[in-house]
Amino acid sequence: MKIKINFPGPLTTVQDEGRMGLMSVGFSSGGAMDADSMRLANILVGNSEGEGTLEMTFMGISAEFDFDAVIAITGADMMPTVNGSPIPMYAAVGVHAGDTLEMKNAKSGMRSYLAVSGGFDIEKAMGSLSTNLKCGIGGYEGRKLMAGDEIYCNRSSRLIGERACEAENFGSDRISVRVILGPQDDYFTDKGIATFLSSEYTVSDKSDRMGIRLTGDAVENKNGVDIVSDGIAMGAVQIPASGEPIIMMADRQTTGGYAKIATVIGRDLTLLSQAKPGTRVSFKAVSEKEAVKLLRKQKNKLSRLKCKLNATK
Repeated sequence: MKIKINFPGPLTTVQDEGRMGLMSVGFSSGGAMDADSMRLANILVGNSEGEGTLEMTFMGISAEFDFDAVIAITGADMMPTVNGSPIPMYAAVGVHAGDTLEMKNAKSGMRSYLAVSGGFDIEKAMGSLSTNLKCGIGGYEGRKLMAGDEIYCNRSSRLIGERACEAENFGSDRISVRVILGPQDDYFTDKGIATFLSSEYTVSDKSDRMGIRLTGDAVENKNGVDIVSDGIAMGAVQIPASGEPIIMMADRQTTGGYAKIATVIGRDLTLLSQAKPGTRVSFKAVSEKEAVKLLRKQKNKLSRLKCKLNATK
């Protein structure tokens, strides 16, 4: 049982929840940029939340199935069709042997996630299916997909009943992102922090899976931004010498030597991962308590969705 890639899009890789617990030996966690969309796709087809998916950037794939399966596509709307007929986003869809899935440029958002019932029959590397492009490990031969690649899938029983959920809206050209100040906000002047929280920045076309680069007003520091290198969490907002923020994402380095003025809360990483170049970004400071509350709310939402969908089998 396999999927043959006829057209891979500019950057399509296998991604799951990431390679956890290895930052101390130099491996970043990697994984899906938009973990919430990845989890939703898996839930819709009956997989575990962290199962491997295809992450497509800017543009989707064209692929042929040689077996009957259930698929779901979440994240950016790349206007998917099967045999030329449109299929819904954020819904489980049955496909048959010989069917061709085609996707186009992202109509809204930046990254789409394709989950297949049963998941991919790919050997894990260091506990994860995620592709680490710099190290050339994980996923499909440690690289992005190419035309002619064949991805083998695990057998799964077909799901019964309607399985769909509300689609996320990634169509805005302006987003507000919540942050927790620190851990090195003391490296910046009061004016610098005020600039960071009151300015509107623009997503640069130099952004990638490693980091979201922003252009805009420089954040003023006290006596430079160099620090003794320390660990970098996903969502950490580094301020280099230029004063323009860089938000560290899935393929970030494990340590860095620039002061971090803030960290984006987990719930809002989805917004950043779906932000196209040119998107305007503003920041709002919240407490750690509020960030935890929002994260728990999202986890509870996913749990309720699983319960609801499993009741339709």
